[in-house]
Amino acid sequence: MYRSFEELEVWKRGCKLAVDVYVALKDCREFGIKDQMNRAAVSIPSNIAEGAERDSNKELIHFLHIAKGSAAELRTQIYIAEKIGIITSVLSRPLIAETKEIAAMLHGLINTK
Repeated sequence: MYRSFEELEVWKRGCKLAVDVYVALKDCREFGIKDQMNRAAVSIPSNIAEGAERDSNKELIHFLHIAKGSAAELRTQIYIAEKIGIITSVLSRPLIAETKEIAAMLHGLINTK
């Protein structure tokens, strides 16, 4: 059991992913997709934190599902960003891999609740 969401490895990795997305897109002039990707990335650790602070297992699970959905949303946006030339495959591959790992971690955490 954890005492605070800051102790959760999935939250830590979600925060790092959000920073990585911001850095990858810092020079991007396509503000629509840049904003969507940044919001989806920030949504992952934010929803983990919100669910953990709700003091209800049912609500925690609900917010973990939202975080997992945000990881899928971000992964889709990364694929699109690569296809339209906003980011290279060198940047997209590790970001896609990390969204998949975070989604798997969230799935595992949901199943333990």
